[in-house]
Amino acid sequence: MNIHHHQCPICGAEDIRFSLRTTDFTVSGTSFEIWECGKCTLRFTQDAPDAATIGQYYDSEGYISHSDTSKGLINSIYHAVRHLTMAGKRRLILSLHASKIGSLLDIGAGTGSFVRYMSETGWEVTGVEPDEQARAQAQKVNHVRLSESAELFHFPAESFDMITMWHVLEHVHDLHAYVERLKWLVKPKGKILIAVPNYTSYDASVYRNYWAAYDVPRHLYHFSPRALKTLLDGHGMELRATRAMWYDSFYISMMSERNRKGFLGFFRGLWIGSISDLHALINRETCSSLIYIVNR
Repeated sequence: MNIHHHQCPICGAEDIRFSLRTTDFTVSGTSFEIWECGKCTLRFTQDAPDAATIGQYYDSEGYISHSDTSKGLINSIYHAVRHLTMAGKRRLILSLHASKIGSLLDIGAGTGSFVRYMSETGWEVTGVEPDEQARAQAQKVNHVRLSESAELFHFPAESFDMITMWHVLEHVHDLHAYVERLKWLVKPKGKILIAVPNYTSYDASVYRNYWAAYDVPRHLYHFSPRALKTLLDGHGMELRATRAMWYDSFYISMMSERNRKGFLGFFRGLWIGSISDLHALINRETCSSLIYIVNR
């Protein structure tokens, strides 16, 4: 069954309209419409599959967060850079947490690379991942046990010093229940880190319907900084700051070039990614992906 929205999934406004049509370039080749809210500027995938039927759109060896594949040039680059990005995430976490170690919940843990990395640095880490194949891969490759998504609603209140969601919130069907659960689970002085793509970025404006971070129908929501803040405000949560994810502009641009099958796409992707980061140096809120640092 598909989900048709008659009002904005975040703010409830009825001022919603068609924005663009794009394609599932990863699995099915199916086209989907993306609509935009005139009030909070959220974009969302209209008529996306519901939670019971969307699983088939994740069933691909090319979906790197579940399969951990290193096939192909772009995925090889992703793996080469991943250790650098994990180290950067750890530095950010340490800058926000005075004691330098604590309890961490990683939601949407994929194949468990970040769970393993943080565990090896002394943190008590719990990983949650809905995909059975990814959980099996986490056990096999990274030797970590990840919990199913249902466990998220069984943890006691105020269980974690830090909660991380690296490119996960855009996948969540029951958006408001998840955000409310984050607020329930984090300790009073804890932090929530939410990383999502930003459709107001330079690279998104260049690639338009080929922009890889739309990733329909797996990405149900497409956030702007304004839309994400509206969501947090609606749950009484405080947006403390944002941080840029500098490498994402290159990865997303190269993936977008693959979508459009352009001549010399790899090199053009590097060029567009570089320009996108230069724009973000002037205005961080135009970065291809942003980390939102949130207080409960």
